[in-house]
Amino acid sequence: MSQYRIERDSMGELKVPADALYGAQTQRAVDNFPISGLTMPREFIRALGLIKSAAAQANADLGHLRKTSAKAIRKAAQRVAAGEFDAHFPIDVFQTGSGTSSNMNANEVIAHLCAAAGTKVHPNDDVNNGQSSNDVIPTAIQVSAALTVSEKLLPALAHLRKTIDQRAKELRKVAKTGRTHLMDAMPVTFGQELGGWSAQIRSGIERLLDALERVRKLPQGGTAVGTGINADAQLGPRVAAELAKLTGVKFESADNYFEGISSQDAAVELSGQLKTLACTLMKISNDLRWMNSGPLAGLGEIELPALQPGSSIMPGKVNPVIPEAMAMVCAQVIGNDTTITIAGQSGNFQLNVMLPVVALNLLQSVELLANASRLLADKAIAGFKVREDKIKEALDKNPILVTALNAVIGYDKGAATAKQAYKEGRPIIDVALETTGLPRKKLEQLLDPAALAKGGIHGGSAGG
Repeated sequence: MSQYRIERDSMGELKVPADALYGAQTQRAVDNFPISGLTMPREFIRALGLIKSAAAQANADLGHLRKTSAKAIRKAAQRVAAGEFDAHFPIDVFQTGSGTSSNMNANEVIAHLCAAAGTKVHPNDDVNNGQSSNDVIPTAIQVSAALTVSEKLLPALAHLRKTIDQRAKELRKVAKTGRTHLMDAMPVTFGQELGGWSAQIRSGIERLLDALERVRKLPQGGTAVGTGINADAQLGPRVAAELAKLTGVKFESADNYFEGISSQDAAVELSGQLKTLACTLMKISNDLRWMNSGPLAGLGEIELPALQPGSSIMPGKVNPVIPEAMAMVCAQVIGNDTTITIAGQSGNFQLNVMLPVVALNLLQSVELLANASRLLADKAIAGFKVREDKIKEALDKNPILVTALNAVIGYDKGAATAKQAYKEGRPIIDVALETTGLPRKKLEQLLDPAALAKGGIHGGSAGG
């Protein structure tokens, strides 16, 4: 550092960049953890700023902080929350497991901003009044996750489902070959197939909403070990109420601070629901890839929008790039869940000690799923074209349609008819005319793919 100033903390003096808004404790962490170059996510820093603002207001209302100090802290903290000073949060994610360094980073930046505005406050005694890293960081994880899910992921999923529902409505009468084991099966409509996707997304939304009920219960107020030492007993509930007012999300104080500080069960649960959603979205993406495969040697049922050249050597090749991108996002989210699961086990006695990596992976999963869901809706599902000629050709030759004749001709004769049709490559109705003795009009009625698709779902809507 060619330009620096001297800062002091309880361990002594330290050189800090002259233009840095942080102090000695942040610099020590920068020096101690040159590991990945990954810093804490933007949404996490936002949550830290919101928590510091809420705590300052609550402490002032309870008489534990001067009004002038609280006002200065709130103003500075809200600027931190808004993202004005992210460059001054340089600490690596792979730091002390409690995230103490990041908490002190926020305290020092806010104190520096207050001093620059004319109000001197102490980073520990004032900005961190009634708080500990051990309750601030778990609270920041939960606040950031709740906000990001509510503001980004849930709206993206609602948009994706609406797009799927619109296409299902448009294609509700278009029958196609169903498939089980990747083999031809009885017909379904596109409306029914897409209706299944829509139901999966709806269930994913419901799971997320259920998990958020626990995520919104904040451990702020438990301080060091859950007992609330050095904090007013009303601080936790008042911080939660203030956060709810600042964000519009219904945060509340946890029933048991020991749970929220010693474990990361709420984050593990939410991550599990994100993993389930990733499985859903990978299934939908792979369905799209299979349906789009070809255009000549694959299924060729649909044609996804052509977005970019697909090969550096094969002219004219176009690939299903959006479903592929979504599949990679889903793989990342599933891997993130494994990290969060391991981190969730690392709560020894009164504190979990893998908090920063939980924050990184949880927020990354939410962000990736939100962004990719909108792309899947807008650049794949909304614009794919159905190749009805290809679908009709496959339906006409689908020997499994003979299943509809079981009640009339029996399973054995049906199996023989299906095998003959497949062996000879002939439409099933032509072969059935020869093997069953039924008139063509009757066979046309029994083997109508659209009519066969109306079997529906027992106890529920058939979709489309």
